[in-house]
Amino acid sequence: MPQRDQEHVVVRRADRPGDLGWVVMAHGESYHRQFGWNRDFEALVATIVADYGARHDPDREAAWIAESDGRRVGCVFLVAGDRPGTAKLRLLLVTPEGRGSGLGTRLVAECLSFARAAGYERVTLWTNDVLVAARTIYQSFGFTFADEERHHSFGHDLVGQNWTLDLRTHAAPRDG
Repeated sequence: MPQRDQEHVVVRRADRPGDLGWVVMAHGESYHRQFGWNRDFEALVATIVADYGARHDPDREAAWIAESDGRRVGCVFLVAGDRPGTAKLRLLLVTPEGRGSGLGTRLVAECLSFARAAGYERVTLWTNDVLVAARTIYQSFGFTFADEERHHSFGHDLVGQNWTLDLRTHAAPRDG
């Protein structure tokens, strides 16, 4: 596969008409194609996106879209967690068209930079063990495995996992 020209790849805030709808559609289509997940997953994503769109605090929560040559190819969200000082990384996705260009890493870096600037002490996330590439990205930033639980969701038997990053002990990466 030829290497992508990085100057045509941008990561921007998800603040344009169609961005939130694209997140729902892209998750539904990508996860069905790759893992055979049913519409229950798309409904979960739609709920997360609708909550964000209706109630997010722009000082504490944000979402990003990755574009390649003007086409959306990825996204990630950071929302307030259930406990003070805790944020949740949610909905990381890079479509097949955007993979192999480091966009997943760029999206997570943007998300964690925002979390630090917003004053969060830790970031948590929930994923499934079949999402190996995403887990590799999370581990590269210092996320540690917290626990896992078997569940039947999205038409499949899965293993859900919780991961945590303590921002107080994992400094932001330095340039250079």
